[in-house]
Amino acid sequence: MQYVAVVAALGVTVLALVVFTDAVVRMVRVIRLGGPAPGRKLNPSGRTRTLVREFLGHTKMAKRPVVAAAHWFVMVGFFALFFTLVTAYGQLFDAHFALPLIGHWVVFEWGTELITWATLIGIVVLTVIRQKSHPRRLGRRSRFFGSNFWQAYYVEFTIATIALSILALRGLEYRLYGDGDVLHFPLTAFIGSWFDGVSTGDVELAIHVVAAVKIIVSWAFFTVIAWNLTMGVAWHRGLAFFNIWFKRESDGGPALGAAKPLTVDGEPVDFEALDDLDEDAAFGVGKVEDFSWKGLLDFSTCTECGRCQSQCPAWNTEKPLSPKLFVTALRDHAYAKAPYLLDADTAPAEARAEAERPLVGPVDAGGVIDPDVLWSCTTCGACVEQCPVDIEHVDHILDLRRYQTLIESEFPSELNGLFKNLEKAGNPWGVNASKRLDWADALPFQVQRVGVEVSSLEEVDWLFWVGCAGAFEDRAKKTTQAVAELLHTAGVSFAVLGDGETCTGDPARRSGNEFLYQQLAAQNIDVLRESKAVRVVSSCAHCFNTIKNEYAQLGLELEVVHHTQLLNRLVREGKLTPVAPTDPETVAGRPVTYHDPCYLGRHNQVYSPPRELVGALPGVELREMPRNQQNSFCCGAGGARMWMEERIGTRVNSARTAEALDTGAEAIAVGCPFCRVMLSDGLTEAQAQGRGDGVEVLDVAQLLLASVKRGS
Repeated sequence: MQYVAVVAALGVTVLALVVFTDAVVRMVRVIRLGGPAPGRKLNPSGRTRTLVREFLGHTKMAKRPVVAAAHWFVMVGFFALFFTLVTAYGQLFDAHFALPLIGHWVVFEWGTELITWATLIGIVVLTVIRQKSHPRRLGRRSRFFGSNFWQAYYVEFTIATIALSILALRGLEYRLYGDGDVLHFPLTAFIGSWFDGVSTGDVELAIHVVAAVKIIVSWAFFTVIAWNLTMGVAWHRGLAFFNIWFKRESDGGPALGAAKPLTVDGEPVDFEALDDLDEDAAFGVGKVEDFSWKGLLDFSTCTECGRCQSQCPAWNTEKPLSPKLFVTALRDHAYAKAPYLLDADTAPAEARAEAERPLVGPVDAGGVIDPDVLWSCTTCGACVEQCPVDIEHVDHILDLRRYQTLIESEFPSELNGLFKNLEKAGNPWGVNASKRLDWADALPFQVQRVGVEVSSLEEVDWLFWVGCAGAFEDRAKKTTQAVAELLHTAGVSFAVLGDGETCTGDPARRSGNEFLYQQLAAQNIDVLRESKAVRVVSSCAHCFNTIKNEYAQLGLELEVVHHTQLLNRLVREGKLTPVAPTDPETVAGRPVTYHDPCYLGRHNQVYSPPRELVGALPGVELREMPRNQQNSFCCGAGGARMWMEERIGTRVNSARTAEALDTGAEAIAVGCPFCRVMLSDGLTEAQAQGRGDGVEVLDVAQLLLASVKRGS
């Protein structure tokens, strides 16, 4: 039996080393098929700190503390128990073998047993969680819906078997030479007692066999994953380190905020030199090999945990988009097509057939990504924020949209009107620019305009960026008026651009029309520079994000704040003083719930100022929705979805409005005109069904103004 154990263990080891080395080479070749990914090596020290923080601290998994703790011990066990594998090789030949120097060191023995038990308990906990959240019980509500279960079960079996093997070996060692010394076998001596009646020779043979089982199971794992390059639930154990280190933001932040620039051959496109590009230059991603190498690394690293899926507003409202399934579909396609890309002449028929599939197209016609999947995305960023291995889902979706819009001209028909209005009138509604200041007519004071009442923005404290919604949408106009009144009351000087302002380009960029975005951005940047803008306050979360983060990509650096940030500052400084309500009909004295705009919250990490403002209103009870702050649910308007019809499943805004009404709040506070429109429409729908009577959707600025006005 010992000879059989030795031959089997060493044979599997050699096989695994050969096939696993070959697999790593093949995987690297596939990833290198992608294009350049500039900037991924900048700030190496910062990237390393991020890697250590996310690896040892499990910071991206902390939202599920039980899962995080269990996974942390399993992860630590995977690496820390390597020495037990080395020991097992020695035990194939000598049952008394122990590592030199540290083998009988009590600290090493205690550490080994503690980590092994923690690993075993951790994998049992994760297995139970997977079963409790299984799709057979929860259907689409399971974050594991669509995940590959045999792969997960195999990984769980492997880890549990290795842990049990180590504990069995430690127990047998206690029986063989422990001599009742519990100090060196603190958590396994009781296992050794089970073998009290077994002869020494049989115990030695058992050690040989169990050591062989441990080795075979360990290396069989590497053999299996070598034959399954798309087994992300296993491969992420090694790939996650690289994926985290090479993440887009070198300071450790998520790939949110500014969109990834449109690049050709890894270089941002210079729209003033388009004629210099090759005729076959691809704008965006039309084939899987058009993704960067980081994109292919992203796809390879996905562990199919489903955190992205569980938070996705599209998936949660019965749309076909699951960020997880989107990534795994691209992964499977990339690896199936790779043989053709690496050598078309020798590629098997399956790879040739895969190469003929359109990257975006109806799935029933062979498409990899269905158009309904691509255009369901609101770019809310929940997937990116949730992903424990830092996959950049939104960037990949935008690159696919860019190709569909700019090259294929395949996009939802509603966007035709959006693009035409942006091109002709500079706003999504198509209203003449001369009406951009009509909102100010009802104010009891004059709003200063750059180039009219003030010659430049050097004469005032702030440029108030009104935005298209704030200028033309009736509900959003009330927010604009409230912000202007509050700034005026606080003695803060400001000016607006009036008809000099045009759309920032956010809806154009998020729908893939990068050319139109660049045109609008260039126009605005010229105006901002000519007017000597330094500090900008915006009441639109999308304008705020674009001016703050995306215009910086084009060389314009400004101090940009959201109106809730500035108003909160003014309240803290005592320049605005909310007072207790005297009118029982006043909203400010009622329970209020606050909805986080995605482009203010997740994309820019602004969570506290709006809440502090609501909390500063006397008599107000802030009632949080179950999904709030980092876990907030989208209103459904982002990603240019505000201008597209929802024809599949439940409307996102309806789902979010229902969640707000469930809090019992009598006012839904928002901080973005897009959110206000969507939640107001959702409230109207709910009221038609008999829910939400007396509830209002109001911007935080309106709530504050009502309180301040009573005290003035």
